[in-house]
Amino acid sequence: MSEGDFVWYDVMTTDVEAAEKFYANVVGWQMRDSGMPGQRYTLIMDGEQQIGGIMPIPAEAEGVPPAWMGYVGVADLDGKARQLVELGGTVHRGPQDIPGVGRFAVVGDPQGAGFLLFEPAPGSAQVPAQLMAYKSIGWRELHAGDFDSVWPFYERLFGWRKVDAHDMGAFVYQTFATDGEMAIGGMMTKMPDAPHPFWAYYISVENIDDAVARARENGGTTLMEPHQVPGGMFICPMRDPQGAHFSLIGPRTTL
Repeated sequence: MSEGDFVWYDVMTTDVEAAEKFYANVVGWQMRDSGMPGQRYTLIMDGEQQIGGIMPIPAEAEGVPPAWMGYVGVADLDGKARQLVELGGTVHRGPQDIPGVGRFAVVGDPQGAGFLLFEPAPGSAQVPAQLMAYKSIGWRELHAGDFDSVWPFYERLFGWRKVDAHDMGAFVYQTFATDGEMAIGGMMTKMPDAPHPFWAYYISVENIDDAVARARENGGTTLMEPHQVPGGMFICPMRDPQGAHFSLIGPRTTL
């Protein structure tokens, strides 16, 4: 794990069992009970590769709608949480232990987009799935209140670097990388109709049209029809039956 890698993802939902069935049917993931005492937490699996988890919305987050949340790996959680506050971010839930797994904190950037920090336990570093691997979270994307003013926050916090910028007409789409040459995500200023800044997560599928059809058949809502993006892939933003926003990304192998 490199500092600043996305290493884990959670679906916070109002109906864990329904979410398990939806993503298993749409993506082909397997679901496994984590065995965590006193808490329902389902592991999302692709074979032996752990992708993330599904959990009820915590009591302290009552009123928060269902959502996907990403964890960014760090080497020193406490120090990184302090730095985040110094840079204008907010700690919503302070550092907490997951025995034998690591430590996490729920945080937000200066414009309100939420994510989590994660420090793996010694000897248990979480290895991210290969970028764009089928059934992985293949891409992640910040819809910022204002990209230009929030970029220095992430650059200083995680050491992210700008890679390619794509002029999309109505906005500029900026990709970013960690310590490698390959972009791991993108950022943009959010559309005016988006109620608040947020991070979006893309599930990589083998065929965009087939996956969209499965999502619709299982109660998902299409927010936009599949459309091509720079690089040749097709994307489709959706909501699951409980309302959590996600996107599908993949090729179109049939016309």
